[in-house]
Amino acid sequence: MKNISEIIKLGESQTIEFKRAKEELPQNLFETVCLFLNRNGGTILLGVNDNKTIEGINPDKAETLCKNIILQSNNALKLFPTFILDTKIIQFQDKTLISIYIPISSQVHKCNNKIFDRGSDGDFEITSSEQIKNLYLRKSSLYSENLIYPFLESADFEKEIVNRTRKIIRIIRPNHPWNELSDDEFFRTSGLYRKDMATGNEGFTMSALLLFGKPEAIGSAIPHYKIDALLCISDTERYDDKESIKCNLIEAWDKLLNFVSKHLPDKFFLEGTQRISLRDTIFREIITNLLIHREYSNAFPSTFIIYNDRLEIKNANKPHVYGQLIPSELEPFPKNPHIAQIFTQMGRSEELGTGIRKVYKYSKLYSGQDDIKFLEHDIFTTVIPLSIHFFDVFLKDKKSNGEIKGDINGEIKGEIKSVYILIQNNPGIKTKNIANLVNKPKKTVDKYIKKLKVINKITYKGSNKTGGYFAI
Repeated sequence: MKNISEIIKLGESQTIEFKRAKEELPQNLFETVCLFLNRNGGTILLGVNDNKTIEGINPDKAETLCKNIILQSNNALKLFPTFILDTKIIQFQDKTLISIYIPISSQVHKCNNKIFDRGSDGDFEITSSEQIKNLYLRKSSLYSENLIYPFLESADFEKEIVNRTRKIIRIIRPNHPWNELSDDEFFRTSGLYRKDMATGNEGFTMSALLLFGKPEAIGSAIPHYKIDALLCISDTERYDDKESIKCNLIEAWDKLLNFVSKHLPDKFFLEGTQRISLRDTIFREIITNLLIHREYSNAFPSTFIIYNDRLEIKNANKPHVYGQLIPSELEPFPKNPHIAQIFTQMGRSEELGTGIRKVYKYSKLYSGQDDIKFLEHDIFTTVIPLSIHFFDVFLKDKKSNGEIKGDINGEIKGEIKSVYILIQNNPGIKTKNIANLVNKPKKTVDKYIKKLKVINKITYKGSNKTGGYFAI
């Protein structure tokens, strides 16, 4: 998203809407949310008039208004199917504003049982059966993640992965509306179980299967699905290491990040007072981008290849535009909105487009080069430059020490490794939450944490009440 000053300067458009909201939410707010979900997505700024005058909202009401937006977006009587929205409180020119980012949705949404859309002539309610049918057809042709498998059952899911995902959401977002739902309600509310109003089919979707499915269930429904992660350094004709990933996307994210940690050096950067891992910051975004934007109906296999001078990723795509994606010109367009929403609520992705901007921001600090390529065609290609000299030093350290410095497969093994990965993926996490997620007694987790601190893999930041553990 462009910064607030740019948005206000440009004014309202197909994807930007201003609304007054001094003390309470505008009455027509969710009509606009509905039409953005149905059309091309957009951003709503509360506290700005149609004529670009910045009035602001009452700062004392900001938190309450944000909570109301989230609650109403999860209320099927207000918005159906429900779609949890992200809100941000912003200070601009001594005024308090609320920014609401709404991605395009892969489903057709109703507000107060009415369907709204936005066209070149303005906003309108869709009433005729022909208009409604055309909107459903447009959505179904764009988003394969909504494909319904009538015979897919909850028994085909990895129950442990569903539980872990929901636990992470509870920790990251303790007040999230999903936290109080049963698993059945969670699947329906998140759009992973749906009824196709055009065909009458009802059941779990492709996105549900990909996120949580057992390997045999995924292989049966989507036999071409896999991700080949390869290391091609000394043996460029073949490979030095390979992992063929055919599991669900939640586990695939962990496996790819572990592959990166195993084979790429790390570098740290002090941003303000926070010490951040450049490797993890860059490649968390790259991996997330690969998983949530792939076109899974296409049989083209995804490849994730580390060469001695670059990381190169190729995956099937349904392009929205063609050519090189430039951060300053980027108009985010989600390929799998429901998969993206789960990753967002888990803290693994942010607002669309921020990932690419982060990669551009940190890549030169990591490798000394910024010749980055995000090429959107029928096959999406990502190329991240790597420093040959830096890589050579890394390989020498690996050879002389018998392990890669910082390699979690070296010093850290077994159950301690799972605790370390959890801290890596959830910066600031507390001991009780770690114990809950790994299903171990707190005393056992305390022992693991003590060892990780001794070998200088983690650190504790903050006070006893508000602090947590971070990977070094």
